[in-house]
Amino acid sequence: MSTMAATGGPAHTPPAPSQRAFLGASALLFAASVAVTIAWCRSMSAMGVMPMPGGWSMTMTWMRMPGRTWPGAAIAFLGMWAVMMVAMMLPALLPTLRRYHAAVLRTPGARAGRLAALAGAGYFAAWIAFGAAAYPAGAVLAALAMRQPGLARAVPAAIGAAVAIASALQLTRWKARRLACCRNTAGHRERPPAGTAGAWWLGVHQGLQCARCCGNLMVILLLLGVMDVAVMTAVAAAVTCERLAPPAWPVARVIGFAGVAAGLVLVARAAGLG
Repeated sequence: MSTMAATGGPAHTPPAPSQRAFLGASALLFAASVAVTIAWCRSMSAMGVMPMPGGWSMTMTWMRMPGRTWPGAAIAFLGMWAVMMVAMMLPALLPTLRRYHAAVLRTPGARAGRLAALAGAGYFAAWIAFGAAAYPAGAVLAALAMRQPGLARAVPAAIGAAVAIASALQLTRWKARRLACCRNTAGHRERPPAGTAGAWWLGVHQGLQCARCCGNLMVILLLLGVMDVAVMTAVAAAVTCERLAPPAWPVARVIGFAGVAAGLVLVARAAGLG
């Protein structure tokens, strides 16, 4: 996240009304995205699930509804995913976006609110690309599971193993480096880009950095239930806590150990041991 911070420009406090307007708009956006996401989840739940061999159920998220083409299904998924990403990721992004907004306010003639919105849009565009890559994989795997009962029976154990592996990444040096990069938002000596293209690509770069850092947690979301409010809330809380907690706190490792334990429990249940 270091690319969004700046120390250039004269040292003065940005105008309070502009900061209040920025925070107010962010709060409204967050509230709206949460409300729409919850409504979407309830709508998907009302459609029911498909019982599968192996004692698990498949949601309609990865299925094409009657009368809808596959491109239409993909667009519907990406719309849902985009709104969900705003609800999940905005709390973790907001401190960095606020610093960028404050830095742009010190640039003469720059429209801080518009540029901060563009940076945020670029950030979520990167996450939409993540969803665009995930949807075909999920749809193909769902189709295979529906056609091959043997594969369907192996899905619960495979999900548990994948959750454990994705969680184990939380315990690695790679994760520590990526998280340190995202936390390092102070001391950047360059001025923030004041142009529209610069703000956009700044947000895209930030989103890609974030996806590399917590993509493993998003994989867990996709595995356990992309439209499950409880899973969504847990993953969003994990992302926000590991990002905003003091570096000395081992939040990422705690999340990793908890995820590995949860994955092993899922494997044990799939094997009939739980």
